[in-house]
Amino acid sequence: MTLQTANNYANSLCLLQRFEEARSLLRRTMPVARCVLGEEHRVTLKMRLNYAAALCEADGATLDDLREAANTLEDVAPVARRVFGGAHPLMKTVEEDLRKARAGLAATEQSINT
Repeated sequence: MTLQTANNYANSLCLLQRFEEARSLLRRTMPVARCVLGEEHRVTLKMRLNYAAALCEADGATLDDLREAANTLEDVAPVARRVFGGAHPLMKTVEEDLRKARAGLAATEQSINT
């Protein structure tokens, strides 16, 4: 329950656009969730989704932030697909967030290279 509450708080911080606070909280709690609940637990996966969102959606997200978000989502996608199946709403969220992260990363890389 504590990890679920921490994730809900991080999600609320993201909704309030307090992304640095959300990232800080999730950096501390994700390793605990992985250890206690495991990589395939719903709460662990949702924490990783919130973390990627906090990286991507922040104003001034750096190229490294966007890369980390895309990498996180690329790691989460096969696990979520295996655990929940392709039609699950969480899987749909993962796919959409990954698409957005890749697009943001490509746009940022393009602007740097021009």
